Amino acid sequence: MKKNVIHNTLALSIFMLMTATASFAQEKKGQEPPSATEILKQMDKDEDGKLSKEEIKGPLKNDFSKIDTDEDGYLSLDELKKTPKPQRRKKQ
Repeated sequence: MKKNVIHNTLALSIFMLMTATASFAQEKKGQEPPSATEILKQMDKDEDGKLSKEEIKGPLKNDFSKIDTDEDGYLSLDELKKTPKPQRRKKQ
């Protein structure tokens, strides 16, 4: 009797873990990268409608000079829209 309770509890725990993992994977799969407008809205700390190198982080900061095509020291919405989308990693 005691073994049955332990086995049932263990089986239920494994089932719940598998369900939660599958649900998380589905949610993540449907996520799209943020749009240029969303990026500007999130990072534009001084709300001047453009991003300075000090305001940005991540891959944008690493590629700032490539994205800043007019070389004014800021990333405009148009420049952000023309930025190539990052390549997704292939599953192994």
